[in-house]
Amino acid sequence: MGVKLEILQADVTTLEVDAIANAANTRLAHGGGVAGAIARAGGPELERESRERAPISLGEAVETTAGDMPARWVIHAATMEPGGPTSGEIIERAARSTLAKAEELGARSLALVAFGTGVGGFPLDEAARIMVSAVREHEPRSLERVIFAVRGAEAEAAFRAAASAP
Repeated sequence: MGVKLEILQADVTTLEVDAIANAANTRLAHGGGVAGAIARAGGPELERESRERAPISLGEAVETTAGDMPARWVIHAATMEPGGPTSGEIIERAARSTLAKAEELGARSLALVAFGTGVGGFPLDEAARIMVSAVREHEPRSLERVIFAVRGAEAEAAFRAAASAP
């Protein structure tokens, strides 16, 4: 039995889950997009921890505390070099690494964002398909619930279509 999969239009920084994911760059520098929002919501402790954990490899995931957010941890998954594009292979590795890190932490709930679709410029439909497949293929130990926290109707539709595909 797999994890319960949910798709919500939501601000990932406000969700009451054990862990949230950050589509990070390899330097764990929190510029704009989701990474910037997470840094602002998490506060200085999260940024300090990120600097201490960097750099990481493409597709790798590391955790920090969530600072001032309701989650316990932020799992930072490197989906690109700073400012650079990403690929389906990197998104898949980052998604799988994030799921593995959540298990390592003993998380029961995880909120994922649409990896690589902002600054990385990766097509939303393809990212949704890759990430939903990674969750479906994951064999959970502690994870019970994975939420895709997306922004906008297009992202919600892409993830709902991927989740409803056979």
